[in-house]
Amino acid sequence: MSLLTIHSENNPETAEVVQNFDAIAKRLNSIGVLFEHWEAEHEFDADATQKIVLSAYSQPLHGLKEKYGFQSADVISVMPDHPEKAQLRAKFINEHTHSDFEVRFFVQGSGLFFLHPDENVYAVLCERGDLISVPAHTKHWFDMGRHPNLKCIRLFTFEEGWVAEFTGSHIADYFPKYEEFVRDYA
Repeated sequence: MSLLTIHSENNPETAEVVQNFDAIAKRLNSIGVLFEHWEAEHEFDADATQKIVLSAYSQPLHGLKEKYGFQSADVISVMPDHPEKAQLRAKFINEHTHSDFEVRFFVQGSGLFFLHPDENVYAVLCERGDLISVPAHTKHWFDMGRHPNLKCIRLFTFEEGWVAEFTGSHIADYFPKYEEFVRDYA
């Protein structure tokens, strides 16, 4: 189940919890974040190639590409046995921004986005079928957990794809990690 918690940036221990999908989408929309639920009807083996996953969702992706001018798409797939899971987690878990908006469609598993657009931090547990679009220049970080299980389609308006500009802030250190969040809120 998708879930949103809203914390003051200075008080990570206290949170407003939002569980209704429409209410989550509305709250995120108020900070410029698109949050939708799509049908994720395809099942994939752990070793499904990027081509197979992108082909399975070519129709809905085509609509997004036309609407937003996406130039490239890829699939990030990180399973519990991924040999570089710790390095990938470390790469995403520090606060950063992008000059492009970040779009992710979860076709399998889950992950935790933290959005820091103002004096609040919005923690969004995204699960299979969730599509999230984080506006350009919005401070955020992402935690896939110590034992990740996710497969996401990523869309980019730039050919080079994912380019992070790290803020240097250590704010992520003060907020719950994926496992703690799931244990405490989900």
